[in-house]
Amino acid sequence: MATPDTPASALAAADRNTMSRGLTLLFAIAGGTAVANLYWAQPLLEFIGRDLHTSTALAGWLVTVTQIGYAAGALLLVPLGDVLDRRRFIPGLMLCAALALIACALAPSIGALLVATTFLGLTTVSGQLLTPLAGDLADDTNRGRVVGTVVSGLLIGILISRTISGLVADAAGWRAIYFVAAAAAVAFAVLLRRAIPPLAPKAHLPYPQLLRSVWQVIRQERTVRWTLFLGATAFGVFTMFWTALTFLLSARPFSYSASVIGLFGLIGLAGALAAQRAGRLHDLGRSMPATGWGWAAIVLSFVVAAFAGRSVVGVIVAIVLLDIAVQGVNILNQTRLFAVSPQARSRLNTAFVTCNFIGGAAGSAAASALWPVVGWTAVSLTGAGLGCIGLLMWALGRRGPLLNDRSHSMPDPALARRPD
Repeated sequence: MATPDTPASALAAADRNTMSRGLTLLFAIAGGTAVANLYWAQPLLEFIGRDLHTSTALAGWLVTVTQIGYAAGALLLVPLGDVLDRRRFIPGLMLCAALALIACALAPSIGALLVATTFLGLTTVSGQLLTPLAGDLADDTNRGRVVGTVVSGLLIGILISRTISGLVADAAGWRAIYFVAAAAAVAFAVLLRRAIPPLAPKAHLPYPQLLRSVWQVIRQERTVRWTLFLGATAFGVFTMFWTALTFLLSARPFSYSASVIGLFGLIGLAGALAAQRAGRLHDLGRSMPATGWGWAAIVLSFVVAAFAGRSVVGVIVAIVLLDIAVQGVNILNQTRLFAVSPQARSRLNTAFVTCNFIGGAAGSAAASALWPVVGWTAVSLTGAGLGCIGLLMWALGRRGPLLNDRSHSMPDPALARRPD
């Protein structure tokens, strides 16, 4: 349903364009490369702390401030995807992220690095613009598959980033990965500038009104609020686990190097590849039960982790379970939101990503706070408790009138009923 602020030319252009397999793959790889910028430092916290003469706990805040910057970028920049030419806007943001990456590589102190990584988080939101763009270009019968593939690319980027970061750091120092990432950002900016089809903006709104419209749909749509809570909680426990895992694997009895810690990211690839099929479950109308099974698996993964503090096999099992569950839930949540209003997908994605990374920042901060005091067991029990809360909210929320397997065909909400 078109909103009063939606130019007919934009809708017609969207109808003429579809997501080919090649373009879907490019979006997935480019988005994964962009979101990886948030996690280059995660397996290197101890090594960065040693090089910059600071504690590992303080270095752990690099992950937190990057996610805070990312949440701010999602809130302030991603909504512009509905009103600007994305063919120019997305490559432009990638070039800004390249500058931030160079600043990280050259940072002389932990303070300078914290500032640079905050700016990096702010500017590296291009993946969250590519996801709703993929939803716009895909047709109705394949939207879940296309969005699932692109989101899986983002999630695989998060996992691979740890492996690449560890290997490059062992070979050339921790600063080298930021130079490599800057070069990749420039390359993908050029490729996307050529590959993204021309699309007219979907809305013409003043910037303050654009931001207000994000809060409008959150306030008026129960489905959106419910989904945002589930997304933030899932991403919070995911980030808490991975931040604490770095501390666990770099300490005794493991005492692994940066490259070995980074290799654990590859274990999560099994989860990312399996979770890619979650988009198909949405297309088949099975979003609600699949989300519930995902939350049950999150709880189970932290129970396994609680007993795996000295067992590398147990840690691996927990990683696979958690990654399958969180990534599946994430894809289902995002696809469900895109069904609420086709004319406001960038703004809905703004709400989703902002809430997710507020949850992610809280999760990494919780890991940094819990680890020096009570260690891995406390992190695992906290994750299991939050997983139970998520499972309870899923069970309560799915009983509502809007929250059922027909959510993928819901009519447009308040954005269609009230002009932005």
